[in-house]
Amino acid sequence: MPRRHRDHLPTRPTWRCAACGIAWPCSAAKLRLLAEYRRDRVALMVYLATLQAEAGEQLTGIDPARLAERFLSWARPRG
Repeated sequence: MPRRHRDHLPTRPTWRCAACGIAWPCSAAKLRLLAEYRRDRVALMVYLATLQAEAGEQLTGIDPARLAERFLSWARPRG
């Protein structure tokens, strides 16, 4: 029986990956998002900032600076 494919998407309100269970965005989600938004990094940052704000409302015990690191730091353009 074939394994069912699960996308690396966030589950709410825990903000864990639906596929691998680690804190979202997981490595697989980051790679997918970087590929999907490779030509529009600003749109990626806006999308991630929106999700960060939503996560901040649901994950009240996490320092907002840590959420910014988790959601945004890896996606910033280098250079």
